[in-house]
Amino acid sequence: MTAPHTLTDGRREVLRRRIRWIVAATITYNVIEAVIALLAGRAATSAALVGFGLDSAVEVLSAAAVAWQFSGRDPERRERAALYTIALSFFGLAAFVTVDAVRSLAGAGEAEHSTVGIVLAAVSFAIMPAFSWFERRTGRELGSATAVADSKQTLICAYLSGAVLLGLAANSLFGWAWADSVAALGIAVFAVREGIEAWWGETCAQPVSALTGESAGNDSCC
Repeated sequence: MTAPHTLTDGRREVLRRRIRWIVAATITYNVIEAVIALLAGRAATSAALVGFGLDSAVEVLSAAAVAWQFSGRDPERRERAALYTIALSFFGLAAFVTVDAVRSLAGAGEAEHSTVGIVLAAVSFAIMPAFSWFERRTGRELGSATAVADSKQTLICAYLSGAVLLGLAANSLFGWAWADSVAALGIAVFAVREGIEAWWGETCAQPVSALTGESAGNDSCC
């Protein structure tokens, strides 16, 4: 990989510090989100909300792997271990979502209306894409495969938030309890694909120029 520019030591340290702040914010938000979702899911007997809370815990694991990598003096040496952890978190997310979706489709408990769950899913759907974009942009400029992989994990969580939001709303308005389960299964397939790419390091982390916003070579990143 040939970068279109050379990062100075000062700029590299700024980017590393920015990633540490991003993952710290992601971890904090997801811990709060997990607690609220699990409590609300239990109160409403909602498998979707419980699965959403478990997903937040998986996202914390992924972000923690990035935080661990960039806490060292030489983050590049820890990149492969961090990528394996992120890949496993993708697989864990896919497993949680699939089991939850299948149980819901099989009629394991009738979920009740949850105002708290709807508000939580809506807030997450609004916030998580911004977290993902910022981390992906920073990771690509730095050339960090782990930051890019973690940003995709965050984006999947945003998709899942949207699916949960639609499912909870459809269940409350029309009694369509199956809606979020179908969408969640599609997200699970996407998570498996991203997990495989993270495992093999195929995360499209080409360095991006801070001045031009362009990456080296053919950029097919999302």
